[in-house]
Amino acid sequence: MTCHDHTKLARPRWTLALSLLTAALLCLIPWSGTAAAHGSVVDPASRNYGCWNRWGDDFQNPDMAQEDPMCWQAWQDDPNAMWNWNGLYRNGSAGDFQTVVPDGQLCSGGRTEGGRYNSLDTVGAWQTTDIDSDFTVKLYDQASHGADYFLVYVTRQGFDPATQPLTWGDLQLVARTGTYAPSQNYSIDVSTSGLTGRHVVYTIWQASHMDQTYFLCSDVNFR
Repeated sequence: MTCHDHTKLARPRWTLALSLLTAALLCLIPWSGTAAAHGSVVDPASRNYGCWNRWGDDFQNPDMAQEDPMCWQAWQDDPNAMWNWNGLYRNGSAGDFQTVVPDGQLCSGGRTEGGRYNSLDTVGAWQTTDIDSDFTVKLYDQASHGADYFLVYVTRQGFDPATQPLTWGDLQLVARTGTYAPSQNYSIDVSTSGLTGRHVVYTIWQASHMDQTYFLCSDVNFR
């Protein structure tokens, strides 16, 4: 991971100096040590993984505000949510997900980690990954936790994630897996029908090493 600033030369010198100083200070914060411990859905990309993947080496670029406004608001709210793209989990849910994760807070895992991931619940036109009715969810697990199971949901036809907060009632279960042995890469094959346009794929990963659950929103477009 590199930290550098693509600040435009046309800016005043004091602004350039301030931006470079900020970037240098950010590089000193030990984000990578925290992020390295866990995992996330990388395809179709979860919201915070997608923001990190697209902008992690250019996070101060003001063009993001126009090109990728949902990521822009997320970076402004808490950059740690992107640097820690694989740390969005809750401990001790005991499988009672709808109690610990309220409606409207599904993408942040119920405002987990002290609210670090709150911006992921923001309603708007998040960038999407194009998928077909049959697709594969790919998850990267750097710590090789393994999985007791995965649950994969897709929003019902007619739900608009660009204008509506995500609730449990908006989701339909499309895949439930068995256990996965510890590894760094997992694939879950999903088959759907009758879905078109913008949707959210919601993946719940129940890790095997302890009662640790990941709640991951991926924005997609069914072709």
